[in-house]
Amino acid sequence: MAFATVFPDLLKCPTPLMRRFEHLLAEETGGPLENLARLSQQTTRRHFGRTMRLFAPLYVSNECVNNCSYCGFSRDAGIFRTTLTVDQVVREARHLHALGFRNLLLVAGEHPKFVSDGYLQDCLDALKPFIPTLAIEVGPMEDDQYSEIVNHGAEGLVVYQETYDRSVYQTLHTAGPKKNFDWRLDCPERAYAGGFRRIGIGALFGLADWKSEALALCAHLEYLYKHCWKAQLTIAFPRMRPYAGNYEYEPDPTLFLPDKSFVRLIAVFRILFPQVGIVVSTREPAPLRDAICTLGVTHMSAGVRTEPGGYTGAGSDDLHLTIKGRRVELTEKSGCEKATEQFQINDARSAVEIAAMLRAKNLDPIWKDWDEALLAIS
Repeated sequence: MAFATVFPDLLKCPTPLMRRFEHLLAEETGGPLENLARLSQQTTRRHFGRTMRLFAPLYVSNECVNNCSYCGFSRDAGIFRTTLTVDQVVREARHLHALGFRNLLLVAGEHPKFVSDGYLQDCLDALKPFIPTLAIEVGPMEDDQYSEIVNHGAEGLVVYQETYDRSVYQTLHTAGPKKNFDWRLDCPERAYAGGFRRIGIGALFGLADWKSEALALCAHLEYLYKHCWKAQLTIAFPRMRPYAGNYEYEPDPTLFLPDKSFVRLIAVFRILFPQVGIVVSTREPAPLRDAICTLGVTHMSAGVRTEPGGYTGAGSDDLHLTIKGRRVELTEKSGCEKATEQFQINDARSAVEIAAMLRAKNLDPIWKDWDEALLAIS
């Protein structure tokens, strides 16, 4: 039975673990944050040692057919768009490889015309010889499509539900295949059936009540541990940032996840899910990332760009607009434009700086934790 089927009942009748999650998350019943943070740190050391896995997102396209009111890539946004060629994707990846990265996340908007059948497969084929860990964050697919992607070298999939509040979800998504709440909700299970060995889920905090989102995320993670137990699971709770079309964005104080609660959320997830990977991205400010990296986080991004070609300038020669999903050429080009970013990052430090910060905190930055040779039969 798929998670979308049982999810409504779980909200009405929480499991014992969900009830404990609520208990620990509440300051009134969960005890001092310092105690939770200490236990979270001890639990992390026990299961992950003093390690931090570093990764970088590689945006390959900012084309999209979905209208999502919180996203800079939204279909009706008047942004500069581009889709990198396979050679340009390799160029971006070579740059990241030179910085030390061996773990890349390919990110694309959802547009079947631009990111068409075979495109991701060709990108993976080109990257696989020198990037051992490849993951994707793209539009949801069918089981057999995921199997094909896995066969071409991807081992990880990241899919955030954005919000687990069905009514809010419907309000925010006004056009495109992403309108289908249940289809997205069951995406991790389809990916698991397709053979992915790493699966990441999360919610975009700031769209709905953060405590409700956290509880729903707990329910989803518990379900996946029971039904997708062969996969390594990661969880993230990115917070809203200014984005193309709304660079003046200010968080709704009634929905905003405060820093103190953000740290508490990390600690509670670590205590209740000792082996889950916890991801904190460059959406968060540098001082906060520095403070929490020893408390339960296991994965961090560094030196991030959120637009196609952001690392090398690749793709800037093919900038265009899209209107109702159709390509429209720019009438004038000054020669200095670049593709539009999805959102503004917060921590702009380089990969070298992040690695140095981690070492200063007695953590070991891990650039590579997997190689296909591990599966070779001697």
